[in-house]
Amino acid sequence: MQLRYQFRVYPNGPQRAALARTFGCARMVWNDAQRIRKDAYEQGRPRPQAGDLSKRVITEAKRNEERAWLSEVSSVVLQQSLRDLETAYSNFFASKNGTRKGPKMGPPKFKKKTSRQAARFTTNARFCVTADGKLRLPKIGDVEVRWSRELPYAPSSVTVIKDTADRYFASFVVEAKDKPLPGLDLDDTETGIDLGLSTYAVLRGRKITSPKYFRRQEKKLRRAQRKLCRAQKGSANRRKAKLAVAKIHAKIADQRRDFIEQETTRITRESQAVYLEDLNVKGMSCRTGRRAKSVHDQSLGMFARTLEAKCHRYGRTFTKVSRWFPSTQLCSACGSVEGPKGREGLKIRNWVCSCGTAHDRDENAELNLRREGRRIVAEGRLDT
Repeated sequence: MQLRYQFRVYPNGPQRAALARTFGCARMVWNDAQRIRKDAYEQGRPRPQAGDLSKRVITEAKRNEERAWLSEVSSVVLQQSLRDLETAYSNFFASKNGTRKGPKMGPPKFKKKTSRQAARFTTNARFCVTADGKLRLPKIGDVEVRWSRELPYAPSSVTVIKDTADRYFASFVVEAKDKPLPGLDLDDTETGIDLGLSTYAVLRGRKITSPKYFRRQEKKLRRAQRKLCRAQKGSANRRKAKLAVAKIHAKIADQRRDFIEQETTRITRESQAVYLEDLNVKGMSCRTGRRAKSVHDQSLGMFARTLEAKCHRYGRTFTKVSRWFPSTQLCSACGSVEGPKGREGLKIRNWVCSCGTAHDRDENAELNLRREGRRIVAEGRLDT
């Protein structure tokens, strides 16, 4: 399987300028190829082949005065930009034909110069990590890297990213093998996971409190956004205010990502089998929803994807329970569906069944999810 390791890099002044040229050239090659493909489609001509596009927007373009500056960056980055465009079109056609899973994808769009930019170097670019721990990139130089860990295998590519907070990162892709953890007793360590808003997740024997990173920074973010709105467009003060807002958002995202990584790692180590509630996160976070901001703050979709990937890598059983399964309304004692329903039912955290059993809403849901997940695994329907 492929894993991605991301590290902070600190390019100096000339290296920042070289990276800016690299970002711009990759974006220009993408837009030139996109224009050629779009014109061919509108005029009813055959779709240009990848080799023809490469010849027109890279090889021949370098000979023209208008595009002569394409020679100042690594040609591998330009070729990779064309491959990314081909991949985007392949995904679009597969989505349109119904052969690609997931939500429908639209056609590729023209790229604009934004605060976030990226360029990818493959092994053909002959990038390497030097003996003193720096990242050597063609036509850019040796860039300082802050290593938090060692790469387990030789990377197949590295993507240099500049984010909206004016930070630079190097994202390495490596081919890694699965590392199954020692097996645990299934009856004692399997767990259902009931996701929510008041409590982030309820597991067997413990609850994860919602960190609410966005809510904590909301007041500070509001002040920074007001300052941005009052700054004159095009001024230096506006650029500074925009950067301040971006740094707050970056801090929230970093905290949320670190929280999810730690919690999913702990769950994977402690549980032999994980049965996760399959929520419609996109529907819950629609803009018209009353709790949309809280749903976005939780980032439940990222939590589910990260947990699933780690379970598969470390040899843990993972399955999703259908969102239509009445986990919160089903009595775990007698099996009757008498729990609180509707929006008003969300306020009821404890309820008593007609059989006389008192339930904690979240703990009852976790137990029901655990039993349903166990039944799904027994039937061999892991992809539910």
